Amino acid sequence: MMRRKRSIVALLMALLLISTSLMGCSKKDNKGNNEVNGTTDVSEISSEDTITFKLAMVDNETTNYYKGAEKIAEEVAAATDGKIQIEIVAGGALGGERDTVELAMSGDLDIATAANSVFTNWIPEMSILDQAYLWENADQAHAAVDGALGDLIEEEAEKLGLHIIGYMESGFRNVFSKDPIKSIDDFKGVKIRTMQNEYHMGAFESFGAMPTAMAANEQFTALQQGTIDAAENAISNCLANGFYEITKNITYTDHAFVYILIAMSDDAWNKIPEDLREPFLEGVKKGYEAQRQYLADANAEAEEELKKLGVEFHEIDKSVLEAAYKKKAEEKDYKFDPKWQEAVNEALKSN
Repeated sequence: MMRRKRSIVALLMALLLISTSLMGCSKKDNKGNNEVNGTTDVSEISSEDTITFKLAMVDNETTNYYKGAEKIAEEVAAATDGKIQIEIVAGGALGGERDTVELAMSGDLDIATAANSVFTNWIPEMSILDQAYLWENADQAHAAVDGALGDLIEEEAEKLGLHIIGYMESGFRNVFSKDPIKSIDDFKGVKIRTMQNEYHMGAFESFGAMPTAMAANEQFTALQQGTIDAAENAISNCLANGFYEITKNITYTDHAFVYILIAMSDDAWNKIPEDLREPFLEGVKKGYEAQRQYLADANAEAEEELKKLGVEFHEIDKSVLEAAYKKKAEEKDYKFDPKWQEAVNEALKSN
């Protein structure tokens, strides 16, 4: 009996010691965010604590986008001496792009990534970026978000409880089709999948095609079943998604440029101590700039591989496509906020 009492006392003492020890340590809440003494008050978080943020993306682990996110995490950890860690949740595990942006807006997710078109749901002025043939080259596109246009986007995002901390990209988009498309006449009657975006759809209407808005994960089956004849995206996506099995032709249309915004919730941003914010942003920038190069490399490698798989690549007179789109834009009377148009014009003059 005495031995049993001593055992119980020893157990109680051990539990008391463990609980006392834990009270003095930092811990993570159920969102993966750092807590100090059981709270997430930024005034109690110091640069000595490790903070972990969750970053969500719809792309899977085989893509250049995931590789870019990994680089962001790596550079942030290096820039902050390991005090800020980023955990990547890939493959749409937390929902689609719109879903994750809404989670970040409500503070239930630290970092969301989504195409610029998705943000027009809350920042309608951003639709100016959805125009076909807006940028002549990637340098202009980068200058825009690095300059006045980026400032406008970030100001509007802050009203939503978001901090835009960087811009990855899927870059210029091209057309994947069952039959060769070498001129604007070849677009006539072609059923092509696009995003749910009036400017992208307007562009293909102007080419003579029949655009159909469809979720990205439905494209392969739709191509197989003949619901659509073509799709459009970065060249690397044709390989990564297996479209080449059905679409044996790719046309260099370069009709639209797509950014992937990196949006951080207010709650997450406020957990970063002042002295770590600049290093954190520098790390993010190094990471998303690396992703842009990963994309270029992936497109080049995919083109080489696709040719081996029997896919043919075609040039097209883009000036004819651009003229057709501009005529359609005039007919539809597309208009944009003058302040945003001025910012675009500034970027167009830069390169």
